[in-house]
Amino acid sequence: MTTPYPFSAVVGLDDLRLALLLTAVSPAVGGVLVRGEKGTAKSTVVRAVANLLPDVAVVRGCRFACDPAAPDPQCPDGPHEAGAPGVHRPAALVELPVGATEDRVVGTLDIQRALADGVKAYEPGLLAAAHRGVLYVDEVNLLPDHLVDLLLDAAAMGRAHVERDGVSVKHAARFLLVGTMNPEEGEPRPQLVDRFGLVVTVAAPRDPGQRAEVVRRRLAYELDQDGFAARFGGEEKELAAQIVTAQKLLPGVKLPDRELDRIARVCLAYGVDGMRADIVVARCAVALAAWHGRSLVTAEDVADAARLALPHRRRKDPLDPPGTDEEKLEQALNEAENDLPPDEPEGPDGDDDPDGGPPPPPPPPPGPNDDGNGGPPPPASNEPSADAPPADAPLAGDESPRGETAPSRTAGAAPAAPGSAFRPRTLSISHRGEGGHAGRRSPAFARRGRVIGSREPRGKLAGAPHLPATLRAALHRGARSVSPADLREAVHVGREANLVLFVVDASGSMAARKRMTIVKTAVLSLLRDAYQRRDRIGMITFRGHEAEQVLAPTSSHEVGVLRLASLRTGGRTPLAAGLRKAAATIATERRRDPRRRPLLVVVTDGRATSGLDPVTLAPLLTGVATVVVDCESGPVRLGLAGRLASALDADLMPLDTLEMRSAA
Repeated sequence: MTTPYPFSAVVGLDDLRLALLLTAVSPAVGGVLVRGEKGTAKSTVVRAVANLLPDVAVVRGCRFACDPAAPDPQCPDGPHEAGAPGVHRPAALVELPVGATEDRVVGTLDIQRALADGVKAYEPGLLAAAHRGVLYVDEVNLLPDHLVDLLLDAAAMGRAHVERDGVSVKHAARFLLVGTMNPEEGEPRPQLVDRFGLVVTVAAPRDPGQRAEVVRRRLAYELDQDGFAARFGGEEKELAAQIVTAQKLLPGVKLPDRELDRIARVCLAYGVDGMRADIVVARCAVALAAWHGRSLVTAEDVADAARLALPHRRRKDPLDPPGTDEEKLEQALNEAENDLPPDEPEGPDGDDDPDGGPPPPPPPPPGPNDDGNGGPPPPASNEPSADAPPADAPLAGDESPRGETAPSRTAGAAPAAPGSAFRPRTLSISHRGEGGHAGRRSPAFARRGRVIGSREPRGKLAGAPHLPATLRAALHRGARSVSPADLREAVHVGREANLVLFVVDASGSMAARKRMTIVKTAVLSLLRDAYQRRDRIGMITFRGHEAEQVLAPTSSHEVGVLRLASLRTGGRTPLAAGLRKAAATIATERRRDPRRRPLLVVVTDGRATSGLDPVTLAPLLTGVATVVVDCESGPVRLGLAGRLASALDADLMPLDTLEMRSAA
């Protein structure tokens, strides 16, 4: 048996260690989401924390980990009487794989017993196994939407509801939810992120000494796992004992009204949505006080809790750059401190001053030349400062009084910024796919959704069985019992995610700032739509004499937004080079992931002033679903985008019709 890597042996990651310890002290905090680049020991430290959790008492023989002191009255293995015989066992650490099926997560009908014995038996899933323990999801941002829905329901209600295949079961499912993710692979759904009480961002240490110590400890662990674990055994026991002590102290910790007022003011100043943030910060602050052995929450506890619980709750747009806005949080904490009414501690004789001395005199009122801070008043708004240039000084790119021309303003001009995103029309692949990746864009066969029929399994049963079809197959064979050869699986239809590859014209014909702003706004809207539909995205631009892949196919839509904002224009229009680069990218992605279907979105006015005629490259994209967004404008239009769309067998969509407008 492999010895677990000791929790105490992990170097650095102080915020992550503290967050995990606090949720162990108070599971009501709501779990931890760990964001970080690959190779930063995220999974190692999460798996190690299970060894610190105290043992749990469970009813003997109960598959749902009922507490003998307070058994679940709806337990499928019950009812259990209070005080039923129990056993102690370590808290469970259950890992939820990204590729798990819905049946494996919530449980399902026990097919073997149902067919062999004719009884309706329920086989519990991972949610039942994680009750009163830890549910760990590695790469939680890649979790399919239907599994995210199940986690959201269980996290919100503390119970799992199973209504399927003639089975109706409810059981307790309260667990410490811990997820890890690499932001480069995209963001999880905002609803799921909001369910995590604390979010920690980790990175590899930048100190050479710490990096060397990480390697030293890892090599020592590989040489002698048992000896390495024993080396940190004492620290592990101390941490485990401190968790138990903090759990006992937790119910007696007081949260003063002043600190509760501080929490409310910080959340308001930080601009969070809803009330969950206030509740989580309060619970985390109480857990912090208990962890430090105090019975009263302090301002430092509130500040530390806010840094762990608030940063992920402020995002207003799904494509805003994620991460901690430390300056904004510090500003919110300072504003809350300044807005709080003055604290009035009582001295031993009931005086306001604990030292018994007279209160300090109030500061003198500001004078006519005083700004209130003791300094001289600032200059009036219509008076230039000494460091300001004269009002008639020429700007960069303007002609100076001597007739000399300053450097061109356009040479260093910032690229056109996109406007506010709008709701675009849905672009999808018309014919139905095989449902390689769950999503919300194109119609496809899926593991869940509307049932349209049944079929024989292609090897192992992939989803839920189709019981009527299974029974019909057995009757057709003339048998009196059902055999494995009679099994039929249900055929569902739903939606899948695609690879949306943008090919954007960045040539001089698009360089008019107003026009490029409109184009970037349209692409930004399509990027947001791709995020909401769980697609992978890629981006190719073409200008001058070549095409460039500015964004390799990825699930990180935020990177796509950054690439779009910095996109510059100019030069000729090598449209054929853009199509050739798109064909090569799609071919590479098909070899890498043959089950994900591509959707090509070409944003162009159809002009081609460099390279081959783009129509001649249409055979390279045969069979690829394509949409041509026509950017041509003005009173005289050549219709070149329509010619390209006809050659590609693509849908043609004028740019001004891309926005979904409500009927008047």
